[in-house]
Amino acid sequence: MSPLQFAAVFLFISAFDALGAAASTLAVSYGDANTVCGIVAEQKKQRIQCWRQNRTVDILPEVSFESISGGRNVFCGVRSGGYSLICWNSTFVPKRIYYGKDALLTNLTVGDDQICALSDGTPNLKCWRDDDVLAKLPDKSATFSGISAGLGFTCGVLVNNTVTCWGGNDENDTISNFIENEFVGLKMLNIVAGGEFACGFNLSGFLVCKGKNDSGQLNLPMSNSGYEYEYNAVALGFKHGCAITRINNSVACWGGKGEFSSNVTDGVSFVSIVAGFNYTCGLSASNFSVICWGPGWDNSSYSLGVELSLPKILPGPCVESKCECGLYPQSQTLCSGNGDICRSCDSLESFPPVSSPVVYIPSPSKDLKKGFLILAIVGCVGGLLAICTGIYLLWTGACFGHKKIHSSVQPTITRNSSNAQHSSTSPPSRSSTIRRQGSRVWGRQRSGTSGVFSRQRSGTSAKHADRAEEFTFADLVAATNSFSLENKIGAGSFGIVYKGKLADGREVAIKRGETGTKLKKFQEKESAFDSELSFLSRLHHKHLVRLVGYCEEGDERLLVYDYMKNGALYNHLHDKDNVEKSSSLLNSWKMRIKIALDAARGIEYLHNYAVPSIIHRDIKSSNILLDANWTARVSDFGLSLNGPESDRDYRPMKAAGTVGYIDPEYYSLNVLTAKSDVYGLGVVLLELLTGKRAIFKSEENEGTPISVVDFAVPVIMAGELMKILDPRVGQPELNEAEAVELVAYTAMHCVNLEGKERPTMTDIVANLERALALCDDSHGSISSGPISIISQ
Repeated sequence: MSPLQFAAVFLFISAFDALGAAASTLAVSYGDANTVCGIVAEQKKQRIQCWRQNRTVDILPEVSFESISGGRNVFCGVRSGGYSLICWNSTFVPKRIYYGKDALLTNLTVGDDQICALSDGTPNLKCWRDDDVLAKLPDKSATFSGISAGLGFTCGVLVNNTVTCWGGNDENDTISNFIENEFVGLKMLNIVAGGEFACGFNLSGFLVCKGKNDSGQLNLPMSNSGYEYEYNAVALGFKHGCAITRINNSVACWGGKGEFSSNVTDGVSFVSIVAGFNYTCGLSASNFSVICWGPGWDNSSYSLGVELSLPKILPGPCVESKCECGLYPQSQTLCSGNGDICRSCDSLESFPPVSSPVVYIPSPSKDLKKGFLILAIVGCVGGLLAICTGIYLLWTGACFGHKKIHSSVQPTITRNSSNAQHSSTSPPSRSSTIRRQGSRVWGRQRSGTSGVFSRQRSGTSAKHADRAEEFTFADLVAATNSFSLENKIGAGSFGIVYKGKLADGREVAIKRGETGTKLKKFQEKESAFDSELSFLSRLHHKHLVRLVGYCEEGDERLLVYDYMKNGALYNHLHDKDNVEKSSSLLNSWKMRIKIALDAARGIEYLHNYAVPSIIHRDIKSSNILLDANWTARVSDFGLSLNGPESDRDYRPMKAAGTVGYIDPEYYSLNVLTAKSDVYGLGVVLLELLTGKRAIFKSEENEGTPISVVDFAVPVIMAGELMKILDPRVGQPELNEAEAVELVAYTAMHCVNLEGKERPTMTDIVANLERALALCDDSHGSISSGPISIISQ
């Protein structure tokens, strides 16, 4: 496949392609939009901040990183200490793909087909994600001193200074073999991959380029004296290269038909440079600002160069280890006292050390200066894959206030909203939607986000005779021993639930509407009864509670369901007797994920397959019941509404739900969509992870009530999920760690403040299916499964 064909194939991703880069404190990523990211200086945490489309974006989790690398629609970062690797997609959703304190990562490169890193173990090459590429890795016993990913191929320098390259398909193999053969007989200190060429420093410290030369990408520039420049660092794009000269740390570029020179770089000294498909960015040595230039930059008026509005970027990683050759100037200030930036042992006094992975290595040649820096900042095409997991901040303060409470296992709120004003400004979004690709594709919810919502009223009970049995009141009195307290097992949207045994021996659950003489209460009971009867008489799904029959006699309204032997999920998580038990079947991460998946499938059926679609409006752990086989089923449709039938903007007359579970956007703006059910399920997922109620009293804040959303989301975003997991289940095993993380990131997106930023139920089912599969994955937290993340 030619480069032009390659670009055409991926036109659906972006109008631009990009080349990945070896890890530095500065990285670029192409694809959906030009993105430049850096590790911020002068802060306690060496966090990452990115620039895209004239705005800066804070990247989560806000933890310290030592190096980053970018490719197409993805960039990755090695956390300080080297024990963890996190990657982000084009919407900045994070996903950890490596965790291991026994093999710390030392060098990272991101390409269009794979992510590779070196570790301090032997052998030390680790790669992820693309099976075609992984199948063609070099000898697994090989030990590398450097690696770099390019456009469909990757090259590395072995410890004996020879170059080896490999690709992910037949054409890439041809390119990689060609480039590898070009370097045969040469001893190299490092290698940097570009489009269809590669460059590196030889043992004498001179830059050598090999490969195709159709745009002059092998024609290194000459100084005025006619000699080649001596360089400190190099970055390669598709058909161009740029390097920092040793003379004054200025940038010299070549190839690309001369389109990569820029007046904005004249007289500027650079610490490091990185290249995208057809542009270059550099970190200024004077003020640590980022300057980008080239024909592929966002705006044609910027093609000659622009300084980005990023804060100061670190010129090198902040490390805790001792610096053998002294500290970089202002090291303590730049690292804010949290580590030091080391000066290169062979750098000149006038030359600032560059960020990792640009490494100075003493040259064996006595005719040369004491040493040259190696290991380049690369450009190579970013990944087809994008990574999971994800990120945003949210709160649920809107859930509190004056509310009317319905009878239920937990308080349910109903608020008149006929006078409420619909704000034209939506609540601020803190994130984008995460999706991890499982066995399903991401689909748009069929229920839509606007239109007329209505209860499907039953009319006469005869309409349901073909689907549900009609019982006499006397039948149900006998079944429940006159509705004795001993048979009471819970409460629902409009009444008390009793266990019963019918005359034919069937065990059932019977919900009896509250008795009372007030007209309003009767109307509410009638409405909830009609709603459940009409919905459940036409719904048949493994993960929805089955309606057996009903009774309408005088003022009595009763519904009869299959009996769920193992009760409500709420009771297993929160009832005192169950909380004190440690042997429950639910004290397993695999079982909790399975229950979450069961419930999600039931809700997905309501949203996507019921005709018309249904919005439940009261998703909570007490409405998720467990049968004798521990299969989860969604119950209680007393507050449910039909989905929209048109695109008209419609605000229901009243908002209904349960404290701690109700969608803040629905409650505050009266905007009801299927995403309101998604919010409720997100709260249930957080309950399953933490063991906390939706609203609980915090011991740390003197018993002040706090929502599980406010409790869990900031901790998950900080990358410290393990601190808040339910101690009854304990820390996940190695093969469960990624599954639990995936559930946590999914939950975070479900409870986003803004409905349009939440995933659909199809998205959630796909994530939970993948999480359940990971529980049986022997590869632990390094998954080989494909991941994609897209916005709604």
